[in-house]
Amino acid sequence: MSLIDIHFHGTNKIDIKDVDSPEQVLLISQEYGSMGVDSFLLTLYPDDIYQMRKTLLHIKKAMQYQKEGAKILGAYLEGPFLNPEKAGALDSYYFLKPDLDILNRLIDEFNDIVKIITVAPELPKAIDVIEKCAEMGIIVSMGHSLATYREAQEGFKAGASLITHLFNAMRGIHHREPGISGFGIINQEIYVELIGDGRHLNDELLKWIFQIKNPERIIVVSDMVKQKSEVQRLQGGSMSLKDAIKRLKNLNIDEYKLKLAGEENPKRLLINLL
Repeated sequence: MSLIDIHFHGTNKIDIKDVDSPEQVLLISQEYGSMGVDSFLLTLYPDDIYQMRKTLLHIKKAMQYQKEGAKILGAYLEGPFLNPEKAGALDSYYFLKPDLDILNRLIDEFNDIVKIITVAPELPKAIDVIEKCAEMGIIVSMGHSLATYREAQEGFKAGASLITHLFNAMRGIHHREPGISGFGIINQEIYVELIGDGRHLNDELLKWIFQIKNPERIIVVSDMVKQKSEVQRLQGGSMSLKDAIKRLKNLNIDEYKLKLAGEENPKRLLINLL
């Protein structure tokens, strides 16, 4: 299996937040390659715009002369246009209101490497940002969001094609308001990320999603981060994509569906951007 991890921040040795040179980006790729992953998007946390651009420059330079390790496919921006009420483990201090000028300032000169950006679709002017990103060929993922079902649907119609770590840091399902989580389950065309480490999603829920969701629209991700023992709330993933897939196999989830979720589906999502 040629595994593609579209949502990955780093390992316990080095995380994207630690990066201050292209060489450190390459160290991340070498370590993740040693864990059995073939390629990945390096995911940035919301931060000062200058710092995010600095990190993007390091990634771009690393991609230009990478010769070994897991292949760096580009960058994934998890924000900054997110809802502070659903910050999860992210620092909401750096969350910004959706704005086309800020978007342009953030990605200027990096359009070629920014592949995905997470946006909370319910925020004012978020639809404008979603439409602009789709126009530029950047995949929009909806997440860190309190969106209702209708607001998620509006985001999808505007061009969003993915949901960031389904059920985590978003409105859950209620029997009178399915919310953005329900939209991800009910709509059979939108892609959804699932963190398969057993901590972010209950195993029975994982098995249920694989039973009812279009198998060509499920993408297992690691959301792997450098773990902080002093942090009490749930952090990003602590398991590589390869280990997560292995774990899901042990739950007796169909192996063909897992092959799709770890290899074919992320490739299909990114096919026009690679």
